[in-house]
Amino acid sequence: MIEVAVLHDQGWPGADWDMLAQRAVAAAITHSPYASFATDQALYEVAVKLTSDEEVHALNRAYRDKDRPTNVLSFPMVQSDLLEATANTDDGEVLLGDIVLAEGVCASEAAAKGISIADHATHLIIHGTFHLLGYDHMEDAEAEAMEALETQSLLSLGINDPYGDR
Repeated sequence: MIEVAVLHDQGWPGADWDMLAQRAVAAAITHSPYASFATDQALYEVAVKLTSDEEVHALNRAYRDKDRPTNVLSFPMVQSDLLEATANTDDGEVLLGDIVLAEGVCASEAAAKGISIADHATHLIIHGTFHLLGYDHMEDAEAEAMEALETQSLLSLGINDPYGDR
């Protein structure tokens, strides 16, 4: 079972952010090799924080040594094999990690792409979820695999391919 906790700062435009985040995380997990997490007895938890560019800038500087805001940051809680972690949970709960989105960056990128902030935030939450599941995009092959999974997840929610090349 998947549980998503949403922390929502002021400034984000009106949307049902709780439902949006739940659907985005579930879509990513369902389109990953960890699809069984959606129906497992264990509880898989993700926190999504919708916050300011300033807070994301501070986090990006502190944790990635990059002195600028970015659209999304992910902080995985499980550093080893996810399947092993789920087998060894003592209370039936697995904290997958935290996803943090910057409102101004997200709004600016959405406007540049001509899409809604809600659709772009959905993409960023899906992207962040794949990072929590151990995916990365440092190498071309990894990036292509992650983008393909993101696109499948978004299409399942009725959102177009953000990369536009498939």
